Amino acid sequence: MKKYFLTSAKVALVLVYLVIFAGAFVRLTGSGMGCPDWPKCFGYYIPPTEKKELLFTPNRDYEKGQVIIKDETLLVVKSDFHSKANFETTNWEKYTKHDYAIFNPIHTWVEYINRLLGALAGIFCLSTFIFSFGYWKKKKQLIFLSLLICVLMGFQAWIGKTVVDSVLNPIKISLHMLTALLIISLQIYSINSVQLKEKWIKFDAKFNKTLLFALLLTLFQILLGTSVREHVDLISESGAPKILWLQNPTITFYIHRTFSILVLLTNLYVWNRNRSLILNFQKINWLLYIIGIEIFTGILMFYFHFPFGTQTIHVVLATLLFGIQFYLFLRSLKKEKI
Repeated sequence: MKKYFLTSAKVALVLVYLVIFAGAFVRLTGSGMGCPDWPKCFGYYIPPTEKKELLFTPNRDYEKGQVIIKDETLLVVKSDFHSKANFETTNWEKYTKHDYAIFNPIHTWVEYINRLLGALAGIFCLSTFIFSFGYWKKKKQLIFLSLLICVLMGFQAWIGKTVVDSVLNPIKISLHMLTALLIISLQIYSINSVQLKEKWIKFDAKFNKTLLFALLLTLFQILLGTSVREHVDLISESGAPKILWLQNPTITFYIHRTFSILVLLTNLYVWNRNRSLILNFQKINWLLYIIGIEIFTGILMFYFHFPFGTQTIHVVLATLLFGIQFYLFLRSLKKEKI
């Protein structure tokens, strides 16, 4: 089992990032309520593709939990039954967790694919936990770490449910993101713990401390960014045009924008120290590429009123930046072979 652990852990990490991307795309397309219930979608494991599938149909078999839309209301089947020519209210009950009753096939399938990726990521996290028992003799803590990741994936799924039930509460969406970052951190830590030290890498204490500072700055930036996004979401949900979304930004936005300069300078210092001392951290160049795109998309959102896709790119790259910085920091601590 031991030989499969690293592959499974890496696949799980990639899938979690795909879930983050899918989640950001859900936000971009406004598909968050594409599936108004959880874990099923309109009461189905495979959601409908046409609205007529969600309308009452005479002479049809209905199963418990299936959903229809009637008079702009979600109705749920109480128990299995075969419908007659006329609609009978005794077979149905109103969906009470919210009153959102809109079907958009594109939104539904975007949200459904997001959920499928989440389920697939959970499966690989579980397989990673199983394979971790191969380290029972030498690294028992890896088993508990893998179990914790599985628990957090379950917690993340529960948060996803509360997000839907709350009709996309911004605070719960932010908690969803922060939990994803914690899962990423633990996955990267577990991957790093079974990798050998690269013999060509040199170690420098100042590089390590500055990299840690850069990592903390990125985390702070992400927290500020979630606050800015909550403000933008509240305005956008009011129906205001994009040109007004950041017309009167909060102080958090200005702090977020100013700190981007500090993030850039700190990572430039890390990059330069790696180059001048020939520390051989090859992935260090990725940091500057990502930060450059991050700043560029930030400029586009503010000055050009959120062009399509910029929010998704901005969010996903921020989490990728965090992951790479954390991985480099762990590698800069690696001094012993397993």
